[in-house]
Amino acid sequence: MEMIIEFLPFLMFAVLTPLLFTGYPVAFVLGGVGLAFWLLAVALGLENENSFFLVVSRIFGGVVNKQVLVAIPMFIFMGTMLEKSGVARSLLQTLQLMTRRVPGGLALSVTLLGVILAATTGIIGASVVMMTLLALPVMIERGYDKALASGTIAASGTLGILLPPSIMLVVMADLLSTSAGGLFMAAIGPSLMLAGLYMAYILIRTWTKPSLAPPLGEVQAGEELTFGRVVRSFLPPILLILAVLGSIFGGLATPTEASGVGALGALMLAAFNRKLTFGTLRDVVEQSALTSTMLFGLFVGATAFSFVFALLGGHDLILHLMHTSGASPWLILFILMAAVFVLGFFFDWIEITLIILPVFAPVIAKLDFGTHLVDPSLTLSWFAILMAVNLQTSFLTPPFGFALFYMKGAAPASVKLTDIYRGIVPFVLLQILGLVLLLIWPEIALWLPRTSG
Repeated sequence: MEMIIEFLPFLMFAVLTPLLFTGYPVAFVLGGVGLAFWLLAVALGLENENSFFLVVSRIFGGVVNKQVLVAIPMFIFMGTMLEKSGVARSLLQTLQLMTRRVPGGLALSVTLLGVILAATTGIIGASVVMMTLLALPVMIERGYDKALASGTIAASGTLGILLPPSIMLVVMADLLSTSAGGLFMAAIGPSLMLAGLYMAYILIRTWTKPSLAPPLGEVQAGEELTFGRVVRSFLPPILLILAVLGSIFGGLATPTEASGVGALGALMLAAFNRKLTFGTLRDVVEQSALTSTMLFGLFVGATAFSFVFALLGGHDLILHLMHTSGASPWLILFILMAAVFVLGFFFDWIEITLIILPVFAPVIAKLDFGTHLVDPSLTLSWFAILMAVNLQTSFLTPPFGFALFYMKGAAPASVKLTDIYRGIVPFVLLQILGLVLLLIWPEIALWLPRTSG
């Protein structure tokens, strides 16, 4: 019995893991397991029944009363509204014309569009579906290899999980009690690195085998590339990016305030493009509300689970096991990254983040990586970005890669699921390469927040 009591926090994970595969809502599973183990602790005399109110207080203070979390529904609204505004279609057509003579030019255009959409929407489902509808039929019509076309769109669409204003980084900043603006700055380098790796792969692959992605060639009359067209296509999203990220990095606004600026900017762009109707506004508000409700339900459940885990001495037990085992900080970090990668095959980023970060962040904060980090105070920021890059693969890895399902639902019937699976393999490997580079050179992420702070 004493051994069971000592390892009660680990028993929480043993019970949680199979329940997550039942298909029952994850928010209820997390909260239910936390509540069940709190009741067990009370029955065993380990906790006083009044400690229940500590859990309620943590949920209120950690979720309900956190102003920074207001940014989440606002960014969701911004991304959903931009999906309806027609900005992406105009931008892709202009990018096509700019790269029309380059083998793989359309794939490069899609990657660039993914970067721009990531910096304006931050919603993976919206970006992947939008680019699938806009670009995939054109790529297939131009003779592109279906696997290459599918992989490019899926991987580019997932950049929104990492590139600011990322909803995931807002969540991570709250869980780590750190600055969301600081994590935004730390994510810029890795995001552009991944986009660069994607583009380098496309260039090399299409240069060695041009038949995979024929150039666009000549364009029809009236479709010429002009300065006015470039300005009309690029100016709206650039202004929105500057308004949101510029206000944060310039110290003019918090992420919460900047999310309001972004939502207003998206409304103005939709009105400018004559897409702002009552029906559109109703659909956007409804979709934003449903997504936000799902996320905040997960916050409540995960907060209850992590607080009970800490209440039962879980963090102290992990530290004790680490010290007695003699495991090095690097081995612990490697095991965590491997576990997150494997979990990404089965769970969404929000579930993994809300389970892993509250439990292991206090442990990582106490690890000593020596001179590998120029500024040890940024250890948690580095760990958060490593997690973010790692979690990007969760959208692409079967059997539950959400980007794959988004794409299959919007793709032409001629594109099979096997084409999509074949297409994402090289990009998953590129994401792993990006994670390794970030492990070796932390300054890829930390240089900007360190020098600006």
